[in-house]
Amino acid sequence: HVQLVESGGGSVQAGGSLRLSCAASGFTTNNVCMGWFRQAPGKEREGVAAIYTSGASTYYADSVKGRFTISQDNAKNTVYLQMSSLKPEDTAMYYCAAGPRSYCGLRIFFKQWGQGTQVTVS
Repeated sequence: HVQLVESGGGSVQAGGSLRLSCAASGFTTNNVCMGWFRQAPGKEREGVAAIYTSGASTYYADSVKGRFTISQDNAKNTVYLQMSSLKPEDTAMYYCAAGPRSYCGLRIFFKQWGQGTQVTVS
């Protein structure tokens, strides 16, 4: 049974940091494209970051480059999103997703999704 469980969200002041975690089960994260997405109320879902083959390839939205870092721990089958220099516009529900095995990016189809974790920046 494939499952993605996000954690680590919360409320933080602007300029602060948070680390989101995505624990996967039912498959191995190091051989699929794993991504983080976010959706704010009234806005479309946005791809934030993606990682492929244990970090050999990473992808970031322009809005988070230099502030967010995606990584993965193969031993824990977990993907992380380290968020720094947070801004109020980063406020959103953040979702982890699993994509294809043979390619990666932010504008591709992700087939498995977690339930999300809320990030609020004030």
